[in-house]
Amino acid sequence: MVTVRTQGQDSSSKKQPTPGKTTVMALGKAFPHQLVMQEFLVDGYFKNTNCDDPELKKKLARLCQTTTVKTRYVVMSDEILKKYPEIAVEGQPTVQQRLDISNKAVTQMAIEASNACITNWGRPSSDITHLVYVSSSEARLPGGDLYLARGLGLSPEVSRVMLYFMGCSGGVTGLRVAKDIAENNPGSRVLLATSETTIIGFKPPSANRPYDLVGAALFGDGAGAMILGTDPIEGVETPFFELHSAIQNFLPNTEKTIDGRLTEEGISFKLGRELPQIIEDNIEKFVKKLMNGVGFDENQYNEMFWAVHPGGPAILNKLEKRLDLCPEKLSASRRALMDYGNASSNTIVYVLEYMIEESLKMKKMGVDKDSEWGMILAFGPGITFEGILARNLV
Repeated sequence: MVTVRTQGQDSSSKKQPTPGKTTVMALGKAFPHQLVMQEFLVDGYFKNTNCDDPELKKKLARLCQTTTVKTRYVVMSDEILKKYPEIAVEGQPTVQQRLDISNKAVTQMAIEASNACITNWGRPSSDITHLVYVSSSEARLPGGDLYLARGLGLSPEVSRVMLYFMGCSGGVTGLRVAKDIAENNPGSRVLLATSETTIIGFKPPSANRPYDLVGAALFGDGAGAMILGTDPIEGVETPFFELHSAIQNFLPNTEKTIDGRLTEEGISFKLGRELPQIIEDNIEKFVKKLMNGVGFDENQYNEMFWAVHPGGPAILNKLEKRLDLCPEKLSASRRALMDYGNASSNTIVYVLEYMIEESLKMKKMGVDKDSEWGMILAFGPGITFEGILARNLV
C-alpha cells in the first residue's frame, strides 16, 4: 500500500473554496505487490505464456519503447499462472477463473486505497455518507461497492453507487457523480474509490490479436480513492481542488473505436488507431464549453492547469499539439503514465496527486506560479469525453 500524507498544510496560505461547491479533501492509492520493470517485460511475458514467436517479440519490444512507461504494478504472478495455467493458453474458456482472481484483488486494493485516503482525510470512516465505486475489472452480484463498504466497516446506511465498465473515463465519471451527490446532499462526505486489474484481459501473444500486445505494453493495476464534499471544516479538512462544473459528451458513430467484450476468455479489447486523432479533432470544442463558465478563451490554455488521463503518449501528444500547450502542462500526466502505466479509471487519482505534490513543493520554495483554474479530463468508450472545470486550492 502507498499513502501520501495530505493533512497539516497551513490553511492560511490556501485559496478559499466557494461555499456549496464540491472539493477534493484527500487522496489515497494502493497497488498489488508485483512490480514490473518495462525493460524486463518482454522476456517475462513470453516466458510466462510459453510463446516463442520472434516477430511478436520484436513488436512488443518496440511497443514497450514507445509507451514511455517505466514501471507498473500487476496482480498477475508466477503463483497465479502456476495455479491457473489455462489463463496463458489461447482459446481456453477462463472467464470464471479470471473473475475469481479479479473480484478478490480489486476489493483488496480498493480497501487499501480507501483506508489510505481516510487516514489522510483525518476524520473517521463513520463520517462517510456516500460511496461511489468504479471498476471495469469485475462482475458479480452483489457488486464490489458492497464488499468495499463491508471491508471498510461503513454503516449499512451508507448510500452506494456502482459504476462498471466505464474504462479509462471512469475516474472522472466518478468525480462528476460524486460532485452531484455532494452538492445535492449538504454536509455529506463522499468516498470515491476506483480499482482495476488487467487479469480480466490477460492474453498470450497472438498474431490474431495484435491489440493484446498494446495492452501488455501499456496497462497496469492498482486502486485510487478520494474524499469529496462541500464546505470543508476549517482546521480539520484540507481542500485541494474545487470542482466547479462538469460535463460529459459522446461522439456519435465512434462506438467501435474502443470496443470491449466480455467473452469466455475474459475481456477482449480492440482499440482503433484513429483514437488519438479523434480526440485531437474534438478536444478544443469540448474544453471551450467548460472554459466559457469562467470567461476563459482559447488564447489562455497555458494559463490553466491540465490534469489529463494518460491513455497513452499519442493522446497526450495530440492534445498538447492541438491546444499548443507548454510541455510542463502535461508533466503530471506523463509522470503518472511513466510510473504506473495506464491504470484505467485509477490513473486520474495519480495525476492529481502528482499535481498536489508539485504545488506544495513550489509553495515551500516560495514560488507561487500555479494556475488556479484548470481542466480534469478523461476519454473512454463511446467515444466518451469527461471533463471538469476545477480550481487548484493548494
